[in-house]
Amino acid sequence: MALLEVSNLKKIYASRLGGTRVQALTNVSFSAQEGEYVAIMGESGSGKTTLLNIIAALDKPTEGDVLLDGRSLSTVRDKDISAFRRDHLGFVFQEFNLLDTFTVQDNIFLPLVLAGKKYPEMRERIVPLATKLGIFDILLKYPYEISGGQKQRVAVVRAVITDPRLLLADEPTGALDSRSTDELLDLFAALNAEGQTILMVTHSVKAASRAKRVLFIRDGELFHQIYRGADTDEQLYQKISDTLTLLATGGAVQ
Repeated sequence: MALLEVSNLKKIYASRLGGTRVQALTNVSFSAQEGEYVAIMGESGSGKTTLLNIIAALDKPTEGDVLLDGRSLSTVRDKDISAFRRDHLGFVFQEFNLLDTFTVQDNIFLPLVLAGKKYPEMRERIVPLATKLGIFDILLKYPYEISGGQKQRVAVVRAVITDPRLLLADEPTGALDSRSTDELLDLFAALNAEGQTILMVTHSVKAASRAKRVLFIRDGELFHQIYRGADTDEQLYQKISDTLTLLATGGAVQ
């Protein structure tokens, strides 16, 4: 059984008075196995962020379903949805979403505090992760005292400290310089090599070329997908670029 199953998703947004209807997703279906690293690409307005939000249980589909470990997200009660996200999903965002009034350590501890964990267990979890991800020496600093690359590493530690079944990343390299981007992508690759399943929405061909599979969304539909196979990063980069050209010109994949 796949870790994640997305079945026939449709999402229609209507204006408050019901006069304007926008169909963001149309019959999107795919699955992801445990340990996969999947990138989702598409032009702005293609529906990829809507898709990620539905998988993250931040939005609900008009039709269709999402299953995580065989459990339908539609069966999770509204009052339990926050706990479900905290316990099963990890999130990495473009803008880091760190609290400036909390130290780095306290930002990372936040999901564990909300889950009712005790300090000894939180400390036991953070030390190896912070050491491995290179932020142990900044744990007592505040977000405004560290670089953008360090902030994103903090966000990644916060996302994985709960041992999530699925790590969701929304444009994680969008606010980073080239060096920090390379460091983050190396970090994602290392986490995936250890078994972490990753689903990443990105505009960056460079970021997508580090994934094992790339899904392309056009006008709310799954347009194409590429598997890495034996390709190098450079070879996958070229295939992604060619497919994005087809997306932009309205062409069809041969």
